[in-house]
Amino acid sequence: MNRTLITAVLLAVGFGANAADLEAGKKKALEVCAACHGPDGNSTAPDFPRLAGQHKDYLAKSLRDYKSGARKDPIMSGFATPLSARDIENLSAYYAAQPGLRHKY
Repeated sequence: MNRTLITAVLLAVGFGANAADLEAGKKKALEVCAACHGPDGNSTAPDFPRLAGQHKDYLAKSLRDYKSGARKDPIMSGFATPLSARDIENLSAYYAAQPGLRHKY
């Protein structure tokens, strides 16, 4: 096998091992987030943002920032603090995969 093929296979295996678990994200979302953001991230309450369809990286950064205190909100900090890095990745991927608000132009 050539080196390029070996490298590609190793990268694919590595990325697969770190892929987010959408079912775990859904489970955590229903346990922790659904009361405010809705079960699929499409909150109907104006006080709570819609998470469905947001960019995964944005959601993950927001949760990490709430967890670290870099982003301030006492309610969100309370929910984000116990989340593991894996929880954050799974939640972010789950909400990013949900159909979000559709705008008509």
